[in-house]
Amino acid sequence: MSKQLDGKVAVVTGAGTGIGRAVARLFASENARVVLAGRRMDKLKEVQTDIAAAGGDSHPVTTDVTSEDSVIALFRSAIERYGRVDILVNNAGASTSGETDKLPLAKWQKVIDTNLTGAFLCSREAFGLMKAQRSGRIINMGSVSAIVPRNGSAAYGASKFGLEGLTRAMAIEGRAFGVAVSVAQPGNTLPGLWSGREEQARKEGIMDAD
Repeated sequence: MSKQLDGKVAVVTGAGTGIGRAVARLFASENARVVLAGRRMDKLKEVQTDIAAAGGDSHPVTTDVTSEDSVIALFRSAIERYGRVDILVNNAGASTSGETDKLPLAKWQKVIDTNLTGAFLCSREAFGLMKAQRSGRIINMGSVSAIVPRNGSAAYGASKFGLEGLTRAMAIEGRAFGVAVSVAQPGNTLPGLWSGREEQARKEGIMDAD
């Protein structure tokens, strides 16, 4: 039976857990061949097993989106395996909280490097491939924090506001080449960045208690 993503190749970052895992499984269910990118191979293998059990095709690649070399290797592996990339989902993310005047630079940099620079590095590699194909779709996983920031979220909010700007700039560049770029702005999900910190989230009013 023909499905929406027949013949398409999708790269999903942060594919081992949460939103990325769900997206990867959904794409595979629509007949996409999915490149699973993430830091932990054990988690990626779990997703690969789920996809294979449902009759899908996926390829796990250990990836650190903050590393230029790692991202280049990811897309090289995707091309070697499947010959093209039609969809990129920039989902890998990091979060931290705290008052701005007490926020260590290292924590700021980790969030910005993962959420913004990581999305740029992956998009840069995908963009070149998609331009040559004259088609493609890049989907950036933003956050409601880019619309309504919460207290103590300077790094996370800045990264998601920045991702919005990156998305708009790439969307303009991609039009002439058939490359569409968009951003989704989800709220809190489980499992996700707040897993293991549910009590903190409830205290901050970010998550309703069950």
